[in-house]
Amino acid sequence: MNRPALSWIRLAALVRKEFIHISRDPRSLAMAFLMPMILLILFGYAISMDIKTLDLAVYDQDKSAASRQYVEGYQASGYFRVAGSIEDYASARAQLDRGQVHLALVIPSHFARDLEQGRSPKVQVIADGTDANTATIALGYAEAVTNRFSTVRQHATIELAVDNRVRVWYNPDLKSRWFIIPGLIAVIMSVITALLTSLTVSREWESGTMEQLIATPVQPIELFLGKMAPYFVIGVADVLFSVAMGVWVFGVPLRGSFLFLLGVSSMFLVGGLSLGILISTVAKSQLVASQLAMILTFLPAFLLSGFLYSIDNMPRFLQVATHVVQSRYFVDVLKAIFLKASPPRFLAEDLAFLGLFAVVVFVAALRKFKKKLT
Repeated sequence: MNRPALSWIRLAALVRKEFIHISRDPRSLAMAFLMPMILLILFGYAISMDIKTLDLAVYDQDKSAASRQYVEGYQASGYFRVAGSIEDYASARAQLDRGQVHLALVIPSHFARDLEQGRSPKVQVIADGTDANTATIALGYAEAVTNRFSTVRQHATIELAVDNRVRVWYNPDLKSRWFIIPGLIAVIMSVITALLTSLTVSREWESGTMEQLIATPVQPIELFLGKMAPYFVIGVADVLFSVAMGVWVFGVPLRGSFLFLLGVSSMFLVGGLSLGILISTVAKSQLVASQLAMILTFLPAFLLSGFLYSIDNMPRFLQVATHVVQSRYFVDVLKAIFLKASPPRFLAEDLAFLGLFAVVVFVAALRKFKKKLT
């Protein structure tokens, strides 16, 4: 009499055995529950693109009421802190060289006179370009202060024909943490899922227990699912924990459907866990498996998913390469659910790629796993 391809009783026993192994392994427990919390706190607080305070050195050659009013506009903006007045260009260069200021403002001696005569005085702004991102933002703030000053004094050089009324949707205060945290959850889940399953299966090969399991009536599909199921449960718990931290600790709004988020996360977990089993099947050593898992998950998720760096600004060949990075689609979906409350029909393309990745990697991992056991 032929044995059934899948026995739910044997599968349940394998899942129970795996849960017992996890509960008795403090390293797996720490990796499963402490690692997401540590990474969220570390990256959540360490990575910030918000520029709160920019130090400004002022070389005021005019020393008039108009020049003081102009400098006060920088202080009133809330972005600049006047580090002090300087008396020459050498002092400005010295402060920039030492990294004491981000910008040096040079006001010409004829500043007030030019304003009174209807001319536009040329104010020089010197920026520290060693940090290109900060310098660009600082120069943008300085331009905004100058435009506001010119408008107030009615000495703008260009008459604007359009009255711009700017409004930012989804993230009105432009808080970088609001788009970093959802992407960070995707990066953490990419690493955790692949790392956990790759280590547990490779540990079975190293300890010799895999050969003992092969000698039992357990079918490969049962062993495969028995390894995946407990870590799927742990992955769902990690997602819930990460979302809770994002909302309650970092203040990121969850505007979309929580059930939709959970369903997409489950699809993502299947692909990540299958990738981990595929890695462990190829590399039977825990050391090699952990290194491969980090290379194939963390680096692509961090650099090529759009988590921090826009994919549109990458070279063309890298843009093409990002299409095989699962976390790219998960990052897009999480940001859309958190900030835009987008329905599934608006995310159909990302969901299709996530589903395709999960199916392809699941099938590939299962076939490789069966081949190794036979």
